[in-house]
Amino acid sequence: MVTEPLPFEVNAFGGVTILPAALELPDMAFNEALRHNLDAWAAQGYKLAWLKIGLERAALIPLAAEQGFAFHHSDETSLMMTRRLQPQAFVPAYATHYVGAGGVALNERQELLVVCELHRRGNRPYYKLPGGALQAGEHLADAVVREVLEETGVSTRFVSLACLRHWHGYRDGKSDIYFVCRLEPLSQAIQRQVEEIEECLWMPLADYMASDLVSAFNKQIVQAAVGTPGLAIAEITGYGPRERYEFFMPHDD
Repeated sequence: MVTEPLPFEVNAFGGVTILPAALELPDMAFNEALRHNLDAWAAQGYKLAWLKIGLERAALIPLAAEQGFAFHHSDETSLMMTRRLQPQAFVPAYATHYVGAGGVALNERQELLVVCELHRRGNRPYYKLPGGALQAGEHLADAVVREVLEETGVSTRFVSLACLRHWHGYRDGKSDIYFVCRLEPLSQAIQRQVEEIEECLWMPLADYMASDLVSAFNKQIVQAAVGTPGLAIAEITGYGPRERYEFFMPHDD
């Protein structure tokens, strides 16, 4: 039996990416074709094979695993698998971090917009900055404004990036980066997100910094945002539109 070559393209890592048309073969025909093509690709010096399988073809996953493919990453609709064609082939890592942002919004009365989350450890309330996780393809400046609006109902404008925190051992064993941003309030009325926020208020900055219900970390990052101009959004010549790139550079307040 003559085995047809599977459609593929060469990627930036010196490997082959198997194209979706290959998955249109019946299961056993795909399995046999994959076996022969893997040998051929290895003989041609390719380093790594990439195979993306959607939920509709999930039956192919155990077949690929039997031929040496390992899980690389997944989302709600598909699973990416890789197989080394050369023993020491480099397998680039997938995303290792969560990214979040919190907003320091201080009004003209020197009141800080703060929240107490509904879902928290223990029964004791504590006050923190509104904010949350970035969505796929979302800029940092847009994300923090969106999160503050969703949690508090207060509209804001991004001013600058004040500081960041990086730590390991977060959800699912991933690391986490948390950016603290200075925001200018554009409204005052509060409408809290009842599904996530137990309390939301404008708290005098002095009270916040003296409160036993605020962690030392939160006090420190607020002080950093209030006391320094931070990094403003900037443009760099030669790069594409802001839809793709986001740069932060020093500026004078």
